[in-house]
Amino acid sequence: MNQAHGDASDARVWGRSNRRPEGRSTVFAPRGAVATSHPLATGEGLRVLQEGGTAVDAAVTAAAVLAVVEPHMTGLGGDAFALLWSGHENELVGLDGHGRSGELMTRERLEARGAASVPEEGAEPVTVPGGVRAWADLLERYGTIPFSRALAPAARLARDGFPLSPVVASEWAERTELLRGDSEARRIYLDADGGPLEAGTWITNPDLADALERLRSRGPDELYRGELAQRIVEVVADRGGFLTLDDMAAHRSRWVSPISAPFRGFRVWQLPPPGQGVAVLQMLRILETFPLDEMGVGTPEYLHHLIEAKKLAYADLERYVGDPTFMGVTVEDLLAEGYVAHRRNALDPKAAAEAPAAGSLPDRGDTVYLAAADESGNMVSFIHSIFHPFGSGLVVPGAGFHLQNRGAAFTMEPGTANTVAPGKEPFHTIIPGFVTREEGSGSGGREPWLAFGVMGGPMQPQGQVQLLLNLVLGGMDLQEAVEAPRFRHDHGREVTIEPPLVQEVGPSLARLGHRVAPAPPGTVGGAQAVSRLERGWAAASESRKDGQAAGC
Repeated sequence: MNQAHGDASDARVWGRSNRRPEGRSTVFAPRGAVATSHPLATGEGLRVLQEGGTAVDAAVTAAAVLAVVEPHMTGLGGDAFALLWSGHENELVGLDGHGRSGELMTRERLEARGAASVPEEGAEPVTVPGGVRAWADLLERYGTIPFSRALAPAARLARDGFPLSPVVASEWAERTELLRGDSEARRIYLDADGGPLEAGTWITNPDLADALERLRSRGPDELYRGELAQRIVEVVADRGGFLTLDDMAAHRSRWVSPISAPFRGFRVWQLPPPGQGVAVLQMLRILETFPLDEMGVGTPEYLHHLIEAKKLAYADLERYVGDPTFMGVTVEDLLAEGYVAHRRNALDPKAAAEAPAAGSLPDRGDTVYLAAADESGNMVSFIHSIFHPFGSGLVVPGAGFHLQNRGAAFTMEPGTANTVAPGKEPFHTIIPGFVTREEGSGSGGREPWLAFGVMGGPMQPQGQVQLLLNLVLGGMDLQEAVEAPRFRHDHGREVTIEPPLVQEVGPSLARLGHRVAPAPPGTVGGAQAVSRLERGWAAASESRKDGQAAGC
């Protein structure tokens, strides 16, 4: 099978005999493919491909549309990251499009206000939004359409309107109280009585349309040096936040070298810190020597090993990862064979750990994800977020978009890589994933295979590992892999698992010490993926979201 290595005939393969009843089919396409969390974004991205644009053109166009139709997850006030396989350069490149904390943001100021932690709402956790600059930088280096063309469908939808989709409506409703706390948010996103909007409600956002038109006519500098920047700084200052115009003007995206680890004939790629992608790689390194294929995908023994590997990797994540300037260790330290073996030995195959400690090393959060590919061999793994649903809760007056609350990821604990400080990179949960085949004919003996991601804050690394193992060990096709039931572990011995898997494995996992419960809807993330076939493309967008995969 083109999508997996090994024989999965003895494995419990979720997605075949136990396929989710609402499951979809994998989309196969000859020239290009787009998979996003909303059909309108997929449609506009596909239109760009059909008109001869690149995967980057399609991805940025779709991302801008998502900022309109899923404003609780993404928008002009958020950050973005991308992994891109360039068909022309025959290599993988990374773009880090996140902003820093404001120059006025200090632990001492927060403590003087009585804060024991960085607030999750309001102006204080607002950091510089880097996503718009990332859009422009991707287009400038790898696109063929102008920035104004990429934003045109989003501006049109914001002004002319669209019907609210079902999953988005339910997610908006969960944040009703937050939206009521900001007059602009209440006016745009709630009904006349301050209540949630129902699916099918016609949505317009003229203020956001005006902001997008400003960006179309004046370019991305409008958000960082123009009137939009001034509006952002004013509302943040008025509400007690820490951004200045100098903070906005100083922002730049960063082209970075992706980090990677081998796994079963593949190489899995992530962006470097301050993102949590290293946890994906460390989980895979820990798991690599265990006989997972003999255990069987979806069995209690298999799930136990994944859960325990997750605990070990996340313990290291919490202790060591943040702004790389302040990290006392490197990615190479965390992935070194000797250190990984030490962490692997800490995994008890017969009992669940309560809260494993981070390993000893020498001193030295809500999102949209999309994938796109084109007939020139370009593949984009792209993620954009305002952190928590509706971010800080603050809408920029007259601009119609929320500001992210990424500063809430900082810790008040002194002396860590992620301690709050001025001009610092906060720990980031959003991570695009990419996989190459090691035996291919591409750069360095590799060829591109999979652009994939799983939305959902701390769900992202553990979700990426589950999806990838469904493909590599479980023999599933792409849509089966994203639809298959997932688990989520947050802390202690508690783990939630989706039906029907929880009914099958719950008692056995309980005997190993896990406290198992059914996963509530919406808690295990949402995935999109595009994979390269021997000829053509496969694409998938799971039914946990309103999304769609399409090809041409």
